[in-house]
Amino acid sequence: MKKYIIGLVLFAGACCIDSAAQDQKPQVPSASQAQTPFLTPEEKRALRKNLVVKEMNADAKGQRQWMDHLTVWDENGYKLEEIEYAVYGQRERVTFEYDYATGRCIRENVYNDKNKLFRIRKYEYNDAGRKKIQYNYNPDGKLYSTKVYEYSYK
Repeated sequence: MKKYIIGLVLFAGACCIDSAAQDQKPQVPSASQAQTPFLTPEEKRALRKNLVVKEMNADAKGQRQWMDHLTVWDENGYKLEEIEYAVYGQRERVTFEYDYATGRCIRENVYNDKNKLFRIRKYEYNDAGRKKIQYNYNPDGKLYSTKVYEYSYK
């Protein structure tokens, strides 16, 4: 009997909390708040100067541990390289090159698991500073494919 009463009280309490949550309107940020980040790109870069981030995985028992991802930023806060690892070792490595006048990444060099250049990505940006086109090249410099970025608001 006590279990039945406790269950009934918990159920009723959950229903009251749920209906109270439904009565409250979610706070939606204004258009200017939603489109403006809290930190400027310069402030974000300042926080990443000489930063190295290692992401580690472990098995369920915590007995075996391996690195999953490594990201390195330079003294100016620009991402230098990202390395993704698998259990067997390096899966992919990407190095980044920048136009420091604009702060934009203009080229990425993608290396395979043997650390051999696999793909080169070059970028064009629109007037708002967003990626416009990504050109994908083979290591020999031959254009492999392109990706076009399209931006719209609901």
